[in-house]
Amino acid sequence: MKLQVLVACVQENPIMLAEHMNLSTEAVICNQCQEYSYKEFVRKGRLIRAFAFDERGVGLNRNSALMRAEAEFALFADEDIVYTDDYEEKILREFERNPKADILMFNVAAVEERRTYENVRHKRVRWYNYGRYPTYSMCIRTESIRKANVWFSLLFGGGARYSNGEDSLFIHDCLKKGLKIYGVPVTIGHEMRRQEGDESTWFKGFTEKFFYDRGVLYHYLYGPMAVPFALRFLIKNRGKMCREIPLRDALRLMRKGIREA
Repeated sequence: MKLQVLVACVQENPIMLAEHMNLSTEAVICNQCQEYSYKEFVRKGRLIRAFAFDERGVGLNRNSALMRAEAEFALFADEDIVYTDDYEEKILREFERNPKADILMFNVAAVEERRTYENVRHKRVRWYNYGRYPTYSMCIRTESIRKANVWFSLLFGGGARYSNGEDSLFIHDCLKKGLKIYGVPVTIGHEMRRQEGDESTWFKGFTEKFFYDRGVLYHYLYGPMAVPFALRFLIKNRGKMCREIPLRDALRLMRKGIREA
């Protein structure tokens, strides 16, 4: 069995990036820059291929890497993830233990303000609990994804028209195609804390655009149940998200996004 890491990044030096991420497997790095280029190098005896594209959009970037994946298993990654020394061994062992799994969700320790999930036991991921998982938690059985013909949306995520949600839409489409997804209580890395002054590629605060875009996303995720799920989302997070825009106005913005989607 072979594993590749598929890295989405922006304006990075691929050799330094591989060092910072502690990559010890084969990898495909897709770097969004101002020019097109290709280079390959070896780290810890494994080939890393680095592509640079003059384009924007995290979904497009991840699709570019996925198209070039050659290994049986592919782990999605962001540029700010640092992997444990034994991440390859952990991942391959879990797929041996879960031969029917098309996707496994691993623990990657996030900074407190961005933490959305933690697998404390082995469990099946289904429609009612998939929305918490970020792309960098996912390792796929490459052939399963290709047979299902699932790709990342070009409308959502950093650099796209709508703020975020490409990860939830990807998992949504995988479940819709009948792929088997499991969460496993195995930690393979951690997220680096942002340096002061670093800006998110998509998050600019809980603005009107944030709530409107979230409404558009919920239309695609939940269909006729979008409004109830929007209300549930706002009530659950009102203490954090509705300080500047009241819950009533935030719901109005989400409903506008749902309607216009």
